[in-house]
Amino acid sequence: MILAYDLQWFAQDGEGGEKTEPATDKKLKDAREEGKVAKSKELTAAFDLIVLFLVLKIFISYVGGKLLGIFSYIYDRMPDFLAETQKSISSISVRNFINDILIQFLLIVLPFFVFGVAITLLISIIQVGWKISTKPMAPKFDKFNPINGFKRMFSKDSFFELVKSILKIGVIAYVAYTSIKSHENDIFIMYELPLKQAVALIGDIIINTGLKISIVYLIVGVVDFAYNKHKFNEDMKMTKQEVKDEFKNTEGDPQIKGQQKRRMQEASQRRMMQDVPKADVVITNPTHFAVAIKYDSDTDQAPVVIAKGQDYVAFKIKEIAKENNISIVENKPLARMLFHNVDLGSEIPPELYQSVAEILAVLYKENH
Repeated sequence: MILAYDLQWFAQDGEGGEKTEPATDKKLKDAREEGKVAKSKELTAAFDLIVLFLVLKIFISYVGGKLLGIFSYIYDRMPDFLAETQKSISSISVRNFINDILIQFLLIVLPFFVFGVAITLLISIIQVGWKISTKPMAPKFDKFNPINGFKRMFSKDSFFELVKSILKIGVIAYVAYTSIKSHENDIFIMYELPLKQAVALIGDIIINTGLKISIVYLIVGVVDFAYNKHKFNEDMKMTKQEVKDEFKNTEGDPQIKGQQKRRMQEASQRRMMQDVPKADVVITNPTHFAVAIKYDSDTDQAPVVIAKGQDYVAFKIKEIAKENNISIVENKPLARMLFHNVDLGSEIPPELYQSVAEILAVLYKENH
């Protein structure tokens, strides 16, 4: 008995075989629109921590002064509140008192907020570039599926995140322990110090410990970003069939074809401009057209048009010609005829031999 089977069942990663081809620009662009990018939250958090403790180190005197100011304000107002309690304390005075304290606390938090937001945006832009997309915020109902939820819980990525979290907590705890232990002598004599000196000492210990933890966290973030980048590139890979299908789908797209045509025209124009310094003469009309001609008697049967352009392109041709000391000759009828009737890279037609030959002969006599 002969069994029918589909060989596609034995293919890896779905139809088309194994995903061995790098992602195309279109697939990467579509993934970007969906919010799928190689990004590490750990790296962003690491820089946030570093900035937090650096700002705290810089503004420690500012923060300390503000906190002392708040305590002084509270203790200065206490007698007034005690006096008012014996009469009747008004809700307005309580609200004003709380508002004043909140404003002072906001002024303390402000530098940390400003620098924190700035560094978060900067690191995110460095990682993935600047692109605003609302698609990642759209609700995805498959996330409410309990089966998919279980799959995510016991997936390879979840296991990696668990191991990473355990290692991260262990390393950070070790760094914090060793950092604080190195200050144990200072901590034991802290009760003998004046209040301000003791507070300053605690602040130094916290900041130094925080910076050490931040550096360790930064290393974790760099490793995490490298892993996510590698994983993203692997996930974005395509099968040979997917690449072929995408090419077929995009080849007939007028917008894509238009972009390709523009790119080809720009490349052709760049090559043309690079050939202008090789010209023997540039013939102009003089404002609208410019045609660069080159004649090599050893290889060419007739002069060849190596560059031509209208308006802005004509201006650029003349500009390059001046920079390279190439003669510019004004001949309106000839420039118009050459521009409209001779293709780029082609020899001039026989009926224009005499006109062009006369110009080249004059230039040859001038140069010799």
